[in-house]
Amino acid sequence: MTQTVDDLRNEIRRAVGRYEREESTAFTKEALAAICDAVTYEIDTNRLPPKSQMRAGILWKIGVLDEDTSDKTERPFRKEELESIAVALQNED
Repeated sequence: MTQTVDDLRNEIRRAVGRYEREESTAFTKEALAAICDAVTYEIDTNRLPPKSQMRAGILWKIGVLDEDTSDKTERPFRKEELESIAVALQNED
């Protein structure tokens, strides 16, 4: 069975110790920070960077992007990106 975007987001949330959401919603800054931690992308946790920077860093650390520039990540993750993140987090176990 093919996973929906919501299924993938919740799988990723569970993998990084965040709570699942029943409604469809993109990741909060706190959830993105947890994903950054899980993929070892260092951020300042006292003052969280913009979401686009965290998304770029996550995609860079898992090999989807060649660099962690946020100009390519001004939008929420696409399904293919979520699938790549989920696989990377499974491989961390």
